[in-house]
Amino acid sequence: MFSAIARVFASPDLRMKILFTLGIITIYRIGAFIPAPGVDYNGVQRCLALGNTDGGLYSFVNMFSGGAMLQVSVFALGIMPYITAAIIVQLLRVVIPRFEALQREGAQGQAKLTQYTRYLTLALATLNATVLVTMARSGALLGCEPGEIIPDDSMPVILLMILVMTTGVAMIMWLGEQITERGVGNGMSILIFVAIAAGFPGSMRQIWVEQDWRVFTAICVIGLCLIAAIVFVEQSQRRVPVQYAKKQVGRRTVGGTSTYIPIKVNMAGVIPVIFSSSVLMLPSVAMQFNQPSPGEEPSGIFVFLNQYFDGAHPVYMATFFLMTVGFTYFYVSITFNPNEVAENMRKYGGFIPGIRAGKPTEGYLAYVISRITFPGSLYLGFVALIPLIAFVLIGADQNFPFGGTSILIMVGVGLTTVKQISAQMEQHNYEGLLR
Repeated sequence: MFSAIARVFASPDLRMKILFTLGIITIYRIGAFIPAPGVDYNGVQRCLALGNTDGGLYSFVNMFSGGAMLQVSVFALGIMPYITAAIIVQLLRVVIPRFEALQREGAQGQAKLTQYTRYLTLALATLNATVLVTMARSGALLGCEPGEIIPDDSMPVILLMILVMTTGVAMIMWLGEQITERGVGNGMSILIFVAIAAGFPGSMRQIWVEQDWRVFTAICVIGLCLIAAIVFVEQSQRRVPVQYAKKQVGRRTVGGTSTYIPIKVNMAGVIPVIFSSSVLMLPSVAMQFNQPSPGEEPSGIFVFLNQYFDGAHPVYMATFFLMTVGFTYFYVSITFNPNEVAENMRKYGGFIPGIRAGKPTEGYLAYVISRITFPGSLYLGFVALIPLIAFVLIGADQNFPFGGTSILIMVGVGLTTVKQISAQMEQHNYEGLLR
């Protein structure tokens, strides 16, 4: 391992990129602990010490901010507005023909979609900052008394907090783009990885303190086996062979090459888990803002949601699993278009051996996608349930490190980054990161 690290830093160009990336990560983590203007830092720490923040409503969003949200810092919103905006823009490609046309225009169209994503990110950040400041002002965010987090709740202070938190999201976007252009890996993915990894030691320490060493050891062993299984599934793919016919261009014969279409078992990535988690948060949000008055009898729907959608009930787990499976099929259907792939193959003289071009190729690709998505959706549903199962068995919170979105993102980003570093090393000395 040390020899691999030494080979990485032996290349001056790659060394500068890695150091630049580490510098950006340091700035990002420092910003997660700088309180927003108007926030009483000591009051925030007192509220956090009360322990009223555990639960699905805040832990999911707080995980993507690296703990900054519950610190009410300048980076409190984290990367979540950008993730939401990127997903919305991608989904709008199915609804708005203009977005689909931009996607087909190549680099210029993609740059335009990126610009739309930035604008939508700032709009969502403003909305999220308003909600967050309102909850912090009322004490609902950390379960403390009103005014303890924000002593001065005058309108200029509130507007300044919203402005600073929205600017923090813009700053995070800029930092991610700097990593993409001048560092190593995809900048936004790296920042998400860092935000999730920042809470990993605290989660492991919580398990060590609250459980005995046997449970801690068992969790570590199961976690390592789970990481190995996720790496295996994420690297697995179905390769559909494609043959290109020979063409006579002047005196030369071109074409006749063989290639393949790589279809991953998990084509949807972590998006279906985020979809399912976000949708199932809505009942919790509704209960937070519709608490019955003292002495008032709670309504039937309130009792139903409180009983069956608390995160540990089998009905909640079954709903989460089925929604993850359904969203996996939905997301794959909008990101992989068999008709478009078949048309491009026909246009350039490609065909699948044994399958006629045109409609038969489209039907064959749709059949393969449907078959390969089934185990991928079950895999995502199982991994998404691991934090909920851990909550039932050992009382862990939804920041449980081995499972759900956290482990999927960490492993996925880690694999992609290692591949990019290895590719850059091969450009310099023909030897990758891993021998």
